[in-house]
Amino acid sequence: MTIASDIKNCIASLNGAKSNLSRFALMSTDANAQKVFHESMLEADEIITDLQNRLVILEREEPQYKS
Repeated sequence: MTIASDIKNCIASLNGAKSNLSRFALMSTDANAQKVFHESMLEADEIITDLQNRLVILEREEPQYKS
C-alpha cells in the first residue's frame, strides 16, 4: 500500500468519524455534549482538509502516487 492510499484511507475514516460526531451532536439532549461533539466534528474537518491538501502536494511532487 502506498502512502497516498494510506492517506486516502485515513481521510475516508475521518469522514466517517466526522459523520458520527455530527449525528451525536444532533441526537444529544445535553447542550454541553452537543457543543463538544460539534467542536470535535469541526476539528476533524480541519484535519481532513489538511490531509487533502497534503495529498495534492504529495501527488504533485511524487507522480508515482497519483491516482
